[in-house]
Amino acid sequence: RLGVLWGGAGRAPSPDRALSIPLPHLLADAVWLADGQHLCMLGKTLGLVRSLVLMGGAQMIPKDQALAGRATRMPVASTHFVLKNPMKEPFPAGCKKIVLANGCFWGSEKGMWRLPPAGGIVSTAVGYIAGFTPNPTYDEVCSGRTGHTEAVQVVYDPSKISLVDILRWFWQSHDPTQLNRQGNDQGTQYRSGAYYFDEEQKALVEASKAAYEKAMGAKGYGKIMTQIASANDYGAEPFFYAEDYHQQYLAKPGARPYCSAEPRGVMLPPFEEWSPPGMQDKHAPKLGEDFWAEHAPVTHCVIRSPNEPIKWA
Repeated sequence: RLGVLWGGAGRAPSPDRALSIPLPHLLADAVWLADGQHLCMLGKTLGLVRSLVLMGGAQMIPKDQALAGRATRMPVASTHFVLKNPMKEPFPAGCKKIVLANGCFWGSEKGMWRLPPAGGIVSTAVGYIAGFTPNPTYDEVCSGRTGHTEAVQVVYDPSKISLVDILRWFWQSHDPTQLNRQGNDQGTQYRSGAYYFDEEQKALVEASKAAYEKAMGAKGYGKIMTQIASANDYGAEPFFYAEDYHQQYLAKPGARPYCSAEPRGVMLPPFEEWSPPGMQDKHAPKLGEDFWAEHAPVTHCVIRSPNEPIKWA
């Protein structure tokens, strides 16, 4: 059982207003808590209370309290289940990579591998970044005791797809104003994040964030809470692959069709309005407004979509 303290409007929580809830009820499809005046339903299976009980809550764990981890790397398949390209280095010459986090990595990865044109997205992988524990397991990350966020490593050919296109999908496919959560998935392991590997990527990430924050603000949303950092700040091996069954999960037989991302239908402004100085020609988007008019992310779009990459001339 969990004892929950609550007070009414303007009142501090009080022990004489405690609500004792059987733990199984917390894990049910709906969780109900009293605020002193109303009953409110807080989430479903992965709702707030479940996050606090099983997922370590919404506070980043201090480094000295993080799990120890291990030296052994997580084994994964050698080739991508959908794209049939390598899952690990070495990647083809000229490729670049970036790591992006926008909620549960199942749907995040599928959205990325489906981006056209053919050969633009070379490979994707799900895993963990920006934490303290080396080679963590999924259960360890879900405990909130590793400091990582679930993320997707995107390997792309910049001659075929612009990072601007990838970032547009990233921003528009979730609600980056949510802190340490995405929909029903809550905890620091679901925080929004963008982790770059060079200065050009940094400039594009930061400029696109500023532009999207302005666009979100115009629609009534708050500040963007996305963590932006150099992947290199997290060591020589910043990205840890998740277990093989998580890789390209939504394309595999028997997969549970689940995605908690909450896109808000807000469009990233045109690149010419926010391009960093001197970068407009080199990083001009390859996907035009006609693409986004037809394929812009909406809630559960990756669940309803086929596994194959979008065909777009």
